[in-house]
Amino acid sequence: MPVMTIYERKTRLWSRKEYDRLIELGVFQPGDPIELIGGELTVAEPQGAPHYTSIQRTARALERAFGPEWNVRTQGPFGLDEESEPEPDVAVVAGTLDDYGRDHPSRAALLVEVSESSLAFDRGHKGSVYARAGIPDYWIVNLVDRVLEVYREPAPDVAAPFGARYSTREVLDPSRQVSPLAAPHASIHVLDLFA
Repeated sequence: MPVMTIYERKTRLWSRKEYDRLIELGVFQPGDPIELIGGELTVAEPQGAPHYTSIQRTARALERAFGPEWNVRTQGPFGLDEESEPEPDVAVVAGTLDDYGRDHPSRAALLVEVSESSLAFDRGHKGSVYARAGIPDYWIVNLVDRVLEVYREPAPDVAAPFGARYSTREVLDPSRQVSPLAAPHASIHVLDLFA
């Protein structure tokens, strides 16, 4: 009887530099639903009409809340760390559009994911990688349960996928209001974030 050789399955982790080089070489095309999260290439959630509309509604609400000295970006690359370049659905970063003509932003006052089929991934993996990077305010517009999940106070946690998690989580139904940490004077109706 022939002897079967068993090979150990291995995966390869990518750096942001390598990922950006793949984009420059045309391996990934504009619009490809690919993100780099913790060194792994992941496929982003497909967007139905409620998902896309919620992204736009959230961005508009945050533009009103933060004002013109902040840049509210939708689905743009974000240079989180050396092994992560996610494309959060909405990112609020200091400065103007022109400030990011040469490099993606790497610091944010607030990151938002609109979640349906990716809800578990956004809570676990993305939440952990955002907490590891010290993002102070992370929101999930949860389309499944029609609530806003607000995550704050990043802290180390060896049990989390990327060694960090958020210490606080608040779940707000559409009748509630929320204020971003970096714009405490603003009050956003949670209902305004949903399609």
